[in-house]
Amino acid sequence: MAVSYARARLTTEDDRRYRAFVEQFKLQRKNQKAIRPPRQRDIFGGQAEAALRDWLATHLTLDERRILEYEERRNRTAQIKYRELDALAIVDGTAWVFEIKASRTASALRRAVAQLNETRQILRLLFHRVGITILLVDTGIPADSAAADALMASDHPPPRRPEPLAEVLAALPQLHLIDDLSLRSAADDQVNLMLFSVDDIIALVGAENLALDWEEDDLFDEEVETPPSASLFASSGDDDDDDDNPLAAALRKAGLS
Repeated sequence: MAVSYARARLTTEDDRRYRAFVEQFKLQRKNQKAIRPPRQRDIFGGQAEAALRDWLATHLTLDERRILEYEERRNRTAQIKYRELDALAIVDGTAWVFEIKASRTASALRRAVAQLNETRQILRLLFHRVGITILLVDTGIPADSAAADALMASDHPPPRRPEPLAEVLAALPQLHLIDDLSLRSAADDQVNLMLFSVDDIIALVGAENLALDWEEDDLFDEEVETPPSASLFASSGDDDDDDDNPLAAALRKAGLS
């Protein structure tokens, strides 16, 4: 099915059309299945996002227009959709988009790269160059096959073998691992990746300001990707389950549903 994009614009969270859509979405969700309350890991994900956005702001001038509105055209139908960008900086005509994730599974990178490639395509309607960078907070990703196998052999293994980070990096050559923000590239065939530890986030904001009591969570429950970044949602509503709907996850984290 052919998909194309048009009528892209950047706006803020206070935009009247965007706020009207969010309110409509919340009303629709009220009459659907209950959205579970956030887990400690979910809360930490939002806190890590805020911490890294503040950290980015010490290196770049961030744009307040983090809501991307666009028209998605499929065959003969068109829908107005929105994506929330975790952080955006416009430098010398280049749009630098940052996706911030806190995850214990490297599979999150597969979904992030797919969404970010679409985001780049849409933003190319507005900017000649678009650079993409993922800031990944590792909350327990197995580093290699041996670590993943050891986890599966433990007393409380997860329901399925988690993908080690090394395997995902090998499978996604588009990902370019960098250890300094200045090394990022705006090449069309590249997604930059910077890794952060939980200790890095603690160093930024202090343990007392973070939800770290993860023992309250079911550690081997299926993880829900919580960051609202690159959230994709249509003005006509969405029938996806909450776990697959980024806006529903974002509203749940914010206590708005």
